[in-house]
Amino acid sequence: MNSFSRRRRPTAAVLISLAVATGVTACGSGSGSSGTKGADSGTYTVWDPYPQFAKGSAWTNLLDKCGTEAGVKVKRTGFDTSDLTNKALLAAQQGNSPDILVVDNPVVSTLAEAGVLTTTDDNKLDTSKVDPNLLAAGQSGGKTYGTPIGANTLALYYNKKVLKEAGVDIASVKDWSSLTAALEKVKKAGKKGITFSAIGTEEGSFQFLPWFWGAGAKLTQLDSAQGQSALSLWKDWVKGGYAPNSVLNNTQTTSWQEFATGDYAFAENGTWQLANAKKAGFDYGVLPIPGASGGSAAAPTGGEFVTLPVQDDTGRYTTAQKLATCLTSTQNLYDTDTTLSYVAPTSEVQDKQVAANAELKPWVDAVKAAKGRTSDDLGTKYPKISEQMWKAVQSALSGSKSPKDALTDAQSAVK
Repeated sequence: MNSFSRRRRPTAAVLISLAVATGVTACGSGSGSSGTKGADSGTYTVWDPYPQFAKGSAWTNLLDKCGTEAGVKVKRTGFDTSDLTNKALLAAQQGNSPDILVVDNPVVSTLAEAGVLTTTDDNKLDTSKVDPNLLAAGQSGGKTYGTPIGANTLALYYNKKVLKEAGVDIASVKDWSSLTAALEKVKKAGKKGITFSAIGTEEGSFQFLPWFWGAGAKLTQLDSAQGQSALSLWKDWVKGGYAPNSVLNNTQTTSWQEFATGDYAFAENGTWQLANAKKAGFDYGVLPIPGASGGSAAAPTGGEFVTLPVQDDTGRYTTAQKLATCLTSTQNLYDTDTTLSYVAPTSEVQDKQVAANAELKPWVDAVKAAKGRTSDDLGTKYPKISEQMWKAVQSALSGSKSPKDALTDAQSAVK
């Protein structure tokens, strides 16, 4: 018998605490129904966070294809991301987990620590070709739980016309000081500098992390001198008029809408805006977010992992592994990540993506420098740290606290 088949099922208390930690809400008592495998053992269940893809889409066609190759039928259900986490936790408690669970990467450690997922040592998923920095988002306690299906991250979009009129050569923007100097020139030219999301949610933390990590700060010490320098950078931009006050309430969507007006030189946003960028009506470029002293800052990774939940019937693992391997094969990763506007998790597929679309090159570079939010074995500690981080950003940018005091209070609250 495989070792993971004997794992203790998560208790209700554990599930409730983890649901609170990851920000998901309670759901109705019928939540387990979608995971029922049915009397036909030839049917395998897949849960994913892509409700936008209906039957007949490239994604569902791929699931059906992988099922056919494995000799089984695939029953797929798409959920909203937060709903999926909650349902996965409750299904595990009920012994009703899906065979394949495609889940947002920060949630992997939450599910792993709850005993919901098998490890790659146990399920034999091959992760040897995956970039280590991307795989780290699915690691906890020295074990790996699943494999990434793709990644997205943040970079700086820039408006070429605005920069040209301000006399800014984008090649000169290599670090924080040169970026700030560019923003100063843009403001003097009568245009707007940079827009981003500093809202008091995970989106705010997500957007602040490249600057926090780019200063050399660590999430285990929010109030370090490096962390303070990153928050001071944002505060100085807002105070100096290089960034609008609206960043305090901006989501990544509303921040993009500001950039799409054509008045801003820069916008921090992600790969998911590429289609909108092409519709914006002006010439744009993409620059990896610079570190404080140069180089590319580590931006946080988005994207999902393909995982195999623990099953009471351990005989299901062999076929589930075949399905997961099919979904993450080289050709299927290329097709899926093209559909999702993701960067692939392997160099082999990344090279293929760039060969087909040269505009993806800066995004591949950004992903190679990226970092998982739960990396460094933070696991379920991350949500609490993130909450205190976005509160500190809000306090500093609103002027209610200095960056130093805001981060000092944040660190105390985490402890």
